[in-house]
Amino acid sequence: MAKRLTENISSAYFEAANRLRSKSARRRIVAYVESYDDVFFWRTALSRHEDETRYFEVMLPSRAKLERGKKSALMSLIPDKVGRSMIACVDADYDYIMQGATPTSRQILDSPYVLHTYAYAIENYQCYAPSLHDTCVMVTLNDHAVFDFKEFMRLYSEAVFPLFVWSVWHYRRGIYKDFTITDFNKIIDIGGFNLNAPQVAIDNVRNKVRKKVNLLQRHFPHAKESYLALKRELIKLGVTPQTTYMYIHGHHLFNKIVQPVVTKVCSRLIQERENEIRRQAKHGTQMRNELSCYSNSMQNIEQMMKRNTGYMVSEQFIRLQNDIKRFLEMERKASEKDNGNGKIE
Repeated sequence: MAKRLTENISSAYFEAANRLRSKSARRRIVAYVESYDDVFFWRTALSRHEDETRYFEVMLPSRAKLERGKKSALMSLIPDKVGRSMIACVDADYDYIMQGATPTSRQILDSPYVLHTYAYAIENYQCYAPSLHDTCVMVTLNDHAVFDFKEFMRLYSEAVFPLFVWSVWHYRRGIYKDFTITDFNKIIDIGGFNLNAPQVAIDNVRNKVRKKVNLLQRHFPHAKESYLALKRELIKLGVTPQTTYMYIHGHHLFNKIVQPVVTKVCSRLIQERENEIRRQAKHGTQMRNELSCYSNSMQNIEQMMKRNTGYMVSEQFIRLQNDIKRFLEMERKASEKDNGNGKIE
């Protein structure tokens, strides 16, 4: 027997609570997420589907104790607790591209009450290339496009894609200890980045990837056919050579690749704006006042990246939206069936 009330909380618990409300009251659907950082993303994703009949409440799995981090707390809810009134919202990690090769992957893909990001994590969405210029504008209030983020991330993705396929190949076969995500991350790190010569960083990654791929090909001489089959499968799943960055480790992408580039770009834009103020100021006092005003108007880079919502036009987010629509359509049909049986909603 459960020792605490929180251990008994399930979709049925929230369904019963919904039935205690009046017929005109909106139905509450609880959406459990992995960590504090996930709350804003999932509120953004789910709120678009709220109406006069339903609303979502996004929360962490436990209010009694702070269970954070990986999916463990959420995955324990899936077998018998999630349902029409309680869903789990998780980062896809490698579980989407594993396509049922592990128990966790099967749980995530098979349950209609589990929503996943398709992209590796929410950090990948925050690094969505077409939105990064707008992020720089939010930080610097300077709309000068001094860097092509879309082209850089396309070239970077194409450079890492061959090794990414090898990474998934290892995980699909349960031999990930031979080539871990940590190992993969070390190779795809861009190292030092020069805004005036971004191709140097791409070439550096491409050379490191080529060396590792050659090593893996020698180590697994009979893997060519299975590698090529996996490559074709991944592309069908949406993991194209041009969008690989959306499926690699999110924290690494955010902290080691995209944020350093965004920081360099923002520094250039800030310098531009400050030089403009110095040129246009009529005297020293005006210059100091304008520089102070501009400095106070700038925003924190990391926080603006985390508040970036430009990813909502991405293919991955649209697929997530379609999953939410399917869940709600299923929930609507179940509610109609209940009402037809004389149950009180």
